[in-house]
Amino acid sequence: MSSAAEQEAVQEPAGTAVRPGEPPGLTAPGTVRTEVTGTEAAGTVRTEDPNGLRGEAAQALRVETAQAVRVENAQAVRLEVAQAVRAEPRAPVVWPGAPMPLGARFRVGPDGVAGINFALWAGGAEAVELCLFDEHGNEIRCPLTELTHEIWHGFLPGVQAGQRYGYRVHGRWDPWTGARWNAAKLLLDPYARAVDGEFTLPPEVYGHMRDWPDQHVADTVRDDRDSAPYVPKGVVVHDDDDWVEDRRPKTPWADSVIYELHVRGFTQLHPDIPPELRGTYAGLAHPAAIDHLTRLGVTAVELLPVHQFAHEDHLLRRGLHNYWGYNSIGYFAPHAGYSASGSAGGQVGEFKRMVHALHSAGIEVILDVVYNHTAEAGELGPMLSLRGIDNRGYYRLQNDPRRYADYTGCGNTLHVVQPQVLRLITDSLRYWVTEMGVDGFRFDLAAALARSMHDVDMLSPFLAVIAQDPVLRRVKLIAEPWDVGNGGYQVGAFPPLWTEWNDRYRDAVRDFWRGALPDVRDLGYRLTGSSDLYAWGGRRPYASVNFVTAHDGFTLRDLVSYEHKHNEANGEGNRDGTSDNRAWNCGAEGESDDPEINALRRRQLRNLLTTLLLSTGVPMLVAGDEMGRTQGGNNNAYCQDNEIGWLDWSLLEQPEWRELTELTARVLKLRQTHPVLRRRAFFSGRAQAPDGLRDLAWFTRDGREMAEGDWYAPAATLGLYLSGRDIPGRDARGEPVTDDSFLAVLHAGAEPVAFELPGAPWAAAYELVLDTSREDQADAPGTVLEGGTEMTVPARSVLLLRVTA
Repeated sequence: MSSAAEQEAVQEPAGTAVRPGEPPGLTAPGTVRTEVTGTEAAGTVRTEDPNGLRGEAAQALRVETAQAVRVENAQAVRLEVAQAVRAEPRAPVVWPGAPMPLGARFRVGPDGVAGINFALWAGGAEAVELCLFDEHGNEIRCPLTELTHEIWHGFLPGVQAGQRYGYRVHGRWDPWTGARWNAAKLLLDPYARAVDGEFTLPPEVYGHMRDWPDQHVADTVRDDRDSAPYVPKGVVVHDDDDWVEDRRPKTPWADSVIYELHVRGFTQLHPDIPPELRGTYAGLAHPAAIDHLTRLGVTAVELLPVHQFAHEDHLLRRGLHNYWGYNSIGYFAPHAGYSASGSAGGQVGEFKRMVHALHSAGIEVILDVVYNHTAEAGELGPMLSLRGIDNRGYYRLQNDPRRYADYTGCGNTLHVVQPQVLRLITDSLRYWVTEMGVDGFRFDLAAALARSMHDVDMLSPFLAVIAQDPVLRRVKLIAEPWDVGNGGYQVGAFPPLWTEWNDRYRDAVRDFWRGALPDVRDLGYRLTGSSDLYAWGGRRPYASVNFVTAHDGFTLRDLVSYEHKHNEANGEGNRDGTSDNRAWNCGAEGESDDPEINALRRRQLRNLLTTLLLSTGVPMLVAGDEMGRTQGGNNNAYCQDNEIGWLDWSLLEQPEWRELTELTARVLKLRQTHPVLRRRAFFSGRAQAPDGLRDLAWFTRDGREMAEGDWYAPAATLGLYLSGRDIPGRDARGEPVTDDSFLAVLHAGAEPVAFELPGAPWAAAYELVLDTSREDQADAPGTVLEGGTEMTVPARSVLLLRVTA
């Protein structure tokens, strides 16, 4: 055996390539070792005798070994050299670069040399290392020594698009003060525009000892294991990747119809989309997908989250995945799991081509965005990005800085009051508008973004910045106007420029059609634009995004088939998901083979859809509701990336569901044709002419106008008159806008009822254009009725009549 000093001398140095099966630090006599050093040319091979032989014996051994290698094993030497080069490529030169823009951006450096500028805000950090990875996972660490206004930056000449990278950020580990730096953890660049790899969440990706026996203090025990082999990397993307000339539809708010869909779920089972494109951005761009949207008549798709997201640990342990995507970690990167082009940067161009295809069909693209929290969860969550860059700088912490303030129900809340967080969000938003081509955003739990230090504040920095931003104030802005914190429910409170998901519309319409409204006061407001909520500050009826269903909750078919949630497949003992469904199963829980029950359910679907699409405001449909999609009673399918969550296109082969789709398209065509159904101003309810005709009037079933007391009484029947003669505003040429007038009759009763049609001055005659009691909805009924006469309204139905004289 060699001496201890000699054994220490042969421990494997950096850049050493070890033969397969050879234990580190031990080498057989006569072994040829290859090494690439910083002073030798790439590929230079140096041989040595690791066991310290000297003199003639050593020289003879070297000659003999070299001859044997040249004659018998030259190929093996070349292989070892290549492995050595791959294992330890030389660190590139790092020039100072610039602190802006943040992220990894192509630029031309001094003397016209092209490369990539890297810039990372890490306010309290002591040092930052840029880590570059080759295709084999080998890592080169490049210290960034330039620091400007808390931004660490450097320019690497010669680095190109496709380079995979991450950061290691050095600093104190002191969770009791909120400091959680841990340079053993590779961190995703918050500005990475593409992400390669999956978040699998083994113990190594946690900054603390995840499996520490005492979980009460586990978050305070630092884990020093390297996370790089287990986490995705950012990918450098070329700035001009696959962009094409594009014309945005710019659909006015009043003319908009939103269709909420999941990129994967909408396309995964479509029979006319090639299998390799299903579940992807390219699949949504396929003519078969777009054809359904255009035939239906929607003007915008609202995509469930497409920012890069991670799966929660508790789901992975149960063999499930986050399907909806409300667990973002990369605010600039399209989620790579929806890409048919791989994850090495091609997902960016694929997303842009999808946007272009939708725009070419006249369809806008709205993104559901989750800027209120990240996938790093609470103090027991993984360390993936922001937590390791500057925990205190990015997240809201409690008075005990070990703990996170949680206004989202997801473990953490981004501290939007902080300038760097506000910059991250607004930079991301502008990127998606200016470089990716999207037309607007729906902000998940928007009240959390509007909080100042604690309370929701409609003058908060976030809302103020959006209001003055020359790019963002021009796109569609939709708030989910609540969060889970105290004072978080803010329906009707967001400022002008914003529209809001109106859950009071949802509840009133559901309750009316299941016979649970104590009176019709609230319903009257909801059908006509919710002026009680939005008629202030110059807001318009389209400030209300009306919906009956959304991604969370029952599908429309399940709303009339189930009264109770059935979420057992989620693995949480049916405890997850709301129990306040406001649903009526029409006499049986779940699927039924009773033809009368099924016929009633289909009628209720027609009633709910027609009510939604005739109401003043912006209607939002959920993908598949128009064709009777079911989730089997699961009202929280956030982790069901399977047939439960996917749209079943075979439903269109069944006549009853195809007819429902045709009805939806017909009502949307009526809405598009008649401006009285998509008003840009609230109704006044006052007479506009000497004959006493008003723009809006309400009638009881005996043909008289509703008096004050009628609003406070239970009612299953309601008549709504919309005058096309008194539409405020002018068209693009300055001409008055006029239209037909309509009478809508909503009857939620279980039996038919006689309804007297209003006579003069309202109308002399009416034509029946829509009757939801009919199964066949291919053509308008066409029946003509005189004003002042009585007609029979079928049980549980909507009738729409056009004034003809």
